[in-house]
Amino acid sequence: MAPALAAEDKTYTSNGIVEFIPSTDPTLPVDPTDPDPTNPVVPIDPTDPEGPEPGTNGPLSIDYASSLDFGKNKITNKDEVYYANAQELTNGKFVPNYVQVSDNRGTNTGWALTVKQEGQFENKTTQHKVLTGSVIKLSNGVAASNQIDVTAPLSPSIELDASGAASNVMTAANETGSGTWVDRFGTVTAEEVEGETVQKNKAISLEVPGSTPKDAVKYSTQLTWTLTDTPINE
Repeated sequence: MAPALAAEDKTYTSNGIVEFIPSTDPTLPVDPTDPDPTNPVVPIDPTDPEGPEPGTNGPLSIDYASSLDFGKNKITNKDEVYYANAQELTNGKFVPNYVQVSDNRGTNTGWALTVKQEGQFENKTTQHKVLTGSVIKLSNGVAASNQIDVTAPLSPSIELDASGAASNVMTAANETGSGTWVDRFGTVTAEEVEGETVQKNKAISLEVPGSTPKDAVKYSTQLTWTLTDTPINE
């Protein structure tokens, strides 16, 4: 009896596809020490109990920027440097002050983030209304993300211009900067201030000349953060 012939193997080819489109959904703030968008956090705004303001819409968005609180300080005629209080989260954690940007365009064409101080620290209701000569400095910035195989944006140290000129905070060149990025400044250190332990950030400072008159009031200024879709160096 002749042996049975083996059945011929049959093959067929199918395909798998997936497509992505730019996302216009807002991105919530993340922990700057562990910037994972799947684990958002809620920062506390020291200048606004109802804050912080929500971030801008995508696909290229400013998600969050820390307001800066340089604390309550004694009046003095000496030149002084005051450090910012660290960023507090609603979960009780203190983290470095930071700004967060998301690029969900999917074009890899880069972007630039600037900040502008809208005038000197002032209080319009008091005799000495302006903290003349005061300077905000931001240093030791680190651009961080959960993205892999993506070149980090540049984050230079800057000195803000109270006359209103913009300063470059973070720049992603062409083919860099996709995903969610934080620029976190320095680290958190515990400092004794007037017998109280305060979480401070020495990477963000306010220099105030001793020759500037100071009244026993709260002075304030506003910072405007601007995100453009073209790197500054292009």
